[in-house]
Formats: sequence, structure tokens, C-alpha cells
Amino acid sequence: MAALLHPAQVAAERPDHPAYVMASSGKAVSYAELDARSNRIAQWLRGEGLKARDTIAIVAENHEGLFPLVWAAQRSGLYYVLASTGLSAGDLAYIVNDSDAAMLVATVKYEALAGEAAPLIERAAVHLLEQIEARDDLPATPIADESCGIDMLYSSGTTGRPKGVRREIAPGLPIGTLSALDHLAAQTYGFTAETRYLSPAPLYHAAPLRWSMSVQRLGGTVYVMDRFDAEAALALIERYSIDASQWVPTHFVRMLQLPEEVRARYDLSSMQVAIHAAAPCPVAIKEQMIDWWGPVLYEYYSGTESSGFTAINSTEWLAHKGSVGRAQVGEVRICDEAGEPLPVGETGEVFFANGLPFSYHKDPAKTAAATNRHGWTTLGDVGRLDAEGYLYLTDRLNFMIISGGVNIYPQEIENLLITHPAVRDVAVFGAPDPDMGERVVAVVEPRDGVQTDEALARELIDFARAGLGPIKAPKAVDFMESLPRQPTGKLYKRLLRDRYWAAAPKGGQ
Repeated sequence: MAALLHPAQVAAERPDHPAYVMASSGKAVSYAELDARSNRIAQWLRGEGLKARDTIAIVAENHEGLFPLVWAAQRSGLYYVLASTGLSAGDLAYIVNDSDAAMLVATVKYEALAGEAAPLIERAAVHLLEQIEARDDLPATPIADESCGIDMLYSSGTTGRPKGVRREIAPGLPIGTLSALDHLAAQTYGFTAETRYLSPAPLYHAAPLRWSMSVQRLGGTVYVMDRFDAEAALALIERYSIDASQWVPTHFVRMLQLPEEVRARYDLSSMQVAIHAAAPCPVAIKEQMIDWWGPVLYEYYSGTESSGFTAINSTEWLAHKGSVGRAQVGEVRICDEAGEPLPVGETGEVFFANGLPFSYHKDPAKTAAATNRHGWTTLGDVGRLDAEGYLYLTDRLNFMIISGGVNIYPQEIENLLITHPAVRDVAVFGAPDPDMGERVVAVVEPRDGVQTDEALARELIDFARAGLGPIKAPKAVDFMESLPRQPTGKLYKRLLRDRYWAAAPKGGQ
């Protein structure tokens, strides 16, 4: 196993080795440069009065300055919150306020969004990353009181409001302290100082950020795509002899949809470990990927909470198709509605026993709701175990929508759409989508006298985009004279959702 390190240690031993490469430009940043830039920003953070266990929020694209910023926060003992670039100003302000961030750092690309959010932010000052990095009066030496910081990322809750996943930082913890993921990267996936890792997804997501930082702890090189493009990803694998990567099923779908002659154009033989998660991969899609890339696919199941972790390689998966693997962190328990264990083969809510502790920031009720009387924690998924301990996910609780690997909850969208003057009632759910896995659909019961047409559907979509951002906005709006509700007022949402799923084409693509 390779030595487990920190970018500062790598910089001392292999200063010229590339820490990351921006794929679109080919710009390489060495470990020496990453170390110096992160030290300067850490000096700046201390100069602004931030101390260990304080919090900063960040909104940025896959920017060249993002790794120096997050490593500066890490070595300054801070919690660092990366917010989605697809948020509305209101949602961004909510996350900044809820996390108790002392500052919000934005890139120039998102200066306008940060500026729109600023009047709603209670205490955090807004700074631009490019301006921070332009300071030439900051020393490139470590701050005197370095200690280990950690990410604090937001995972949507069943009501749609994001939940901050927080782990306590022990004061004075050394900056080289390792996480469970760092150990998995080395022990399970074989990452080393020679790893050439492709990151095709936004770094504000938990998996791309954490895997990339684990690669850099080990001294490998991260190749960062600005945005995912199917053919461009294949070209990068060939150009840089990429041997490790991390994906979501939507990426696989888009690559498989390329013409055969395009797919055959690129030499992908360097790939050894293609990790994927975020949503269960359709069996037909994964079969095609293994046929194409070989037995290099490694699936896992976890969440932003990281309370547990299951893993499965291609050989195991071919013998247990549809499984997301066996537990590597924690122990999987399948429970009934009372939180009691179910026998092997029966379906229930998935819990992790003896996993890693976490809490939802400022929300003890949500933390308690994710924990049963045994102290086991759940991510809200439904599944079953087979006799060999392999987990199969069969559903999601509360009709959560997974679109392109992003979790979307309908209630928040419904709460906004119902305020539109044309809407009497509304149901939002996920419908099948061959590209994204699921797409957000709204079925609207109009108010009396309202004309339902394509123009109104477009108006409602635009209304949702303005209030919630592009990720959560419906991709389609349909109309019904009357939505099916019980006399108690409970909506038969499953009846609506099932119609869309029953009408979807069967099979793989």
C-alpha cells in the first residue's frame, strides 16, 4: 500500500509532480504550487480573523483556484461548505446562514449570484477567489497553528430544505489525519502516488470533492473536467493514460449513446478503476459498460453523511447483478417500519450499524429521524440483503428524485408552484428519463377559468427556475382536471408516478 500523505508532504518530497491538471486548458499545477497557494490563502484566512472550527462557504465552478482554497481551509482547521452553482440566491443564502459561515467565497463567474444572495446573508462577508489569490503580500509558509479541517456538505432533506452534514473536529488534530475514504482509496481501489484520476463532475458534490482530495493526499494527479462531455471524457482517458475515475450512471448512458465508431476511436486500456455511485446503475447499462471497458467498474453505496459504505467490483457484480455490494464501513441492517431487523431477503429500510457518527447541523429532529432505537442510521433508502450479505436497493423513501446523480425532493417544488395564481393543486415526482435516470415532472390542477396550454406550462417551469434554480425546476408540466386525493387530503402521488413509469419503454437504452 502506498504511503498515506498530505499535499504539504508531497510538495516536500515531489515538488514538481502535478497535483491536478485542468483538462480544458491542459494547465498543470504542481504540488509545490498547490502547497504555496494554499498556504497563502490560509494566511489570508487567519488575517481575516477566522480561527479553527470556524466555517467558510464556497460557490465556484471547477476553477483552478478551488483546490488551493479547500486545502487552505483544511489546513486551517475550518469547516468548508461547497454550495451548488445551480442554487437560487435564496437557497445559497440559506446554506450560508444555516452553516454559520463567517464568509462566502465566490468566483467571478458567480459574483452576480453571490451579490444577489448578499442582502439575505446574516453575517458572512462576500469575497472573490480571484482577488484573494491576486494578493502578492501573503507569505507562502504554513500558519503557526495548523490543524485538520473538514468539509461540511449539504444533503437535501425530505422537506426539500438542505441538511448540513457535520462531523466534529477535535481541536488541534494534525492536518494529515486520515478519513475512512482515504483508507478505502488506497486499500480497496489501489490509489497510489502514480494514480492518474479523472474527475468529470462538479467538485461541489461530495464524491468528486472527497475522491479528488484523497488522490491528492496520496500524491496522485487529478484531471479536472470543466463539465462532463461524453466524447471529451474518452479523449482525456486516452490522452493522459487515465487509470482511475469516478462516475454516475448518467455519464455511462451518455457515453454508450455515442456512435459506435466514436466509441471505438479511443484507447481506454489504461483504465483500471472506474468507480461509480450516486444512484443504482441500471443492470442493462452496467452490462454494456463492462462489455466495453472490461471488469474495471467498482460500484459503491454511501451518502454525504458517510455513515456507512458498501462496495462491489465487476466480478462480484456479474454474480450478483443489481447489487451495490457488501459493507466496508459499518454493517448493513434491513429494518421494518418499527426499526426492527428483518430476515435475509425481505425488503425494508436500509440502516448502517456501527458506522461513522454524524449529525445534521442545527436539526436534532432530522438527526433523530435518521437514527433508530438501536443507534443505527439510515440514508432513507429501501432495499434487501441476500444470503451472502450483498445489498440491493429497491426504492427510495418519500419519492425522492435522482436526476443525473443529484437528489431532488418534490415537496419544495410543490410548495413554490402552489403559490402561482394559476395553480389549484400540484404533484411533483420523478418520471423515467433515458439520459438522466429521472426527470422532474409536475402535474398541475389549474384554477377555474385558467387556460392550460404550452404557454402556461413554460410559464410554470420558468417560475420554478426563478425561485429554485435550474436543477430543481420541472422539465415538464402536465395538467389534470382534478388530482387524486383521499378525503383526508392525502395525495395519491404513487398513482400518478406509476402511470409515467408504466408508460416508459422497457429495457436498457
